[in-house]
Amino acid sequence: MIANHIYHALEQVRELQQKILERQRFKGYSGRVRAICGTTALLAAAIMSSPFYPQTVKAHIYGWGMVFLFGFLLNYGAMIHWFLFDPMVKRDIRRLKPTLDALPALFVGGILTATMIMNGDYRYLFGIWMTLFGVANLASRHVLPRRIWIVGLYYIIAGSICLLSPSISFLNPWVMGIVFFIGEWTGGVILHFDGEFPLSPRELIAFLFHHKESKHAEQI
Repeated sequence: MIANHIYHALEQVRELQQKILERQRFKGYSGRVRAICGTTALLAAAIMSSPFYPQTVKAHIYGWGMVFLFGFLLNYGAMIHWFLFDPMVKRDIRRLKPTLDALPALFVGGILTATMIMNGDYRYLFGIWMTLFGVANLASRHVLPRRIWIVGLYYIIAGSICLLSPSISFLNPWVMGIVFFIGEWTGGVILHFDGEFPLSPRELIAFLFHHKESKHAEQI
């Protein structure tokens, strides 16, 4: 009988811990939006590698700048929609605090990018973007599904390889496109299913084709 009381007490503690974690979890980022951004990066790589696209550094900088701007507006647009219309948020400005975690990495990325461009050294841009985007993912791991650290580590490793391989040409957009396609789709799946794995084939197909969410996702 004492053992039963201890068991029930432990269960109550676990439930309380889970509720605390759920209240701390930031749900302003959209998994589907991340997947769209990853697809956009791959499409941009295909466009920039085509014969009709100017094979100049300036044209490629503009191309990746447009991809970043599109992703930034789409992600923060989805977050603003969540903030304004999710009844659980109640438009509490404090719920947006986790978005500040990624800003230092993005700011440093912008400074380094500007420095490289002003000095005419474009070899390290892919590596800089990937590593700092990985740092931004790791910085958010405490308020996002815990498996998001995998995405952060993936970007840091990919970026480190690019930084240590200066022979990789900035005019080869497939490096950036493929890395971000894989990373953003992985992050998108983790966010969409709130880090609960393994995914069944039915759940994954539903996510890919925007069908009705599975019962597991609805409970989240």
